[in-house]
Amino acid sequence: MVNNSARKVAIVEDDFDQRENYRDALQQSGYEVTTYANRPDALSGMSSSMPDLAILDIMLENEMDGGFDLCRDLRALSPTLPIIFLTARDSDIDRVSGLRLDAWDYLTKPLNMQYLSVRINSLFRIVDSLNQTSDSPQADSVIVDDLSINEDSMSIKWKGHELSFTLTEFWLIESMARHPGHVKTYENMMQITRQSYVERNTINGYIRRIRNKFKEVDSNFKQIQTVFGVGYKWSSVE
Repeated sequence: MVNNSARKVAIVEDDFDQRENYRDALQQSGYEVTTYANRPDALSGMSSSMPDLAILDIMLENEMDGGFDLCRDLRALSPTLPIIFLTARDSDIDRVSGLRLDAWDYLTKPLNMQYLSVRINSLFRIVDSLNQTSDSPQADSVIVDDLSINEDSMSIKWKGHELSFTLTEFWLIESMARHPGHVKTYENMMQITRQSYVERNTINGYIRRIRNKFKEVDSNFKQIQTVFGVGYKWSSVE
């Protein structure tokens, strides 16, 4: 069971009434809530005291994409922070943009407050599960050929070179490398992203970016292989 009283949630919403409604609903669910009306105040506040989860609107005061910009800044500060976009912008382009920034969820207004609380609880259960996995002495590292993954520091090295990956990219690489030669289907990988809205093209985009990062240090990198129409696998390539 999630202990809500230990959880700090930050809400970034420029509409006063909506901001207060979210605050009241989450406080009633037992969370400690901090609210911000704009990107600069939110970034300043969260830089000083990082919450356990952040809820961001996209349009913030005079910034049409202020939430997207804030998400990038927060990712630089904390690659593992659960971030939810809660916005009136419901286009597929915006959804994909948000999830590519490694948001954990993308919810559209109007939204039932009980559902929001349930969704936050669900994300915190994922956080707890990840923490339990990283605490396991058998899950500290994965080494396959020239690949080294440290789950405690969430770092990845290839042939001695440390690479920079987003949290979602890290999860996808770790899931493939942990079982070399086994195919990860699109459905498997959608679940691995821990996001509520993922299409095949989104997975393909993640894999393309992952491959490019490996190829920056090794132009011959071919370990991530496509199984056409099914998914991807990590293979030892001679």
